[in-house]
Amino acid sequence: MPESPEVQALAEELGARLTGRVLVGVDVVEFRVEKTRGRPPESLVGEQLSGVARHGKLIDLGFGGAGHLVVSLGRHGWARWAVTADEITPAPAVGTAADPPPPTLATLAFDDGGDLELTDAGDWVSLGVWAVDEPREVPAVAKLGPDPADRAFTRADFDAAVVGRRKQIKAILQEQESLAGIGNAYSDEILHAAKVSPVAHAASLDDAALEALFAATVGVLGAAIDARRGVPIDRLKAEKVAAMRVHGRAGDACPVCGDLVREFSFASTTAEYCPSCQTDGARLPLRPA
Repeated sequence: MPESPEVQALAEELGARLTGRVLVGVDVVEFRVEKTRGRPPESLVGEQLSGVARHGKLIDLGFGGAGHLVVSLGRHGWARWAVTADEITPAPAVGTAADPPPPTLATLAFDDGGDLELTDAGDWVSLGVWAVDEPREVPAVAKLGPDPADRAFTRADFDAAVVGRRKQIKAILQEQESLAGIGNAYSDEILHAAKVSPVAHAASLDDAALEALFAATVGVLGAAIDARRGVPIDRLKAEKVAAMRVHGRAGDACPVCGDLVREFSFASTTAEYCPSCQTDGARLPLRPA
């Protein structure tokens, strides 16, 4: 799932390349992508892009006073630049394996000849596009809590979202109404950096643990944004995977203590943690009892 560091890098590349360009065409291949049927994305054709912003995990393409195209990448959505016929990579040799590229569900064409393709690799359509006057008309934007990647984010903002809640801290970190932009991967990385158990209830954390968690939240996201900045968008997902210290590393040695990174069941997916660093050696259940 795209999270704030990669989405921020995507927004910056789109802004650098497309600001000042005119939207000349929209081709929606999958009708379920359109979330504002009364105002389709085509309504902004002919308008000049004034800038690109990020709201949590969503992209906001602003067209001045004409409106906004807000894109939710969902669980498996992403974006890529369309390539011309002579840029297409040759097919792999017979007998070699290669994952097929994710299908394009919508294309935005601009007057510089560049086409931005919005893709979705999931079994169900999670990509969504809204054409609105203001981004907050999109429910997913309106409900967002404070963004830990924002320089204005403070310990008071963090405490308001976390302190005293009788809910697992990993769930709170991923709750967009509480803290915007964090998903399964970066919540694992934050909790490992803070040496906090993912299943601890927020109400059980003392001030030292809360301070460590606040510092890790700001630090992990800030470092990831800096590391992704300038990386071409077709490499951002791979760079994210390569940078993970515990997420997706079950069975590998913890880079801090050398214990084995373990996997556990969380919601409808799995997550990773280090028993020695985070749970006093206790192993969390891989599957619910």
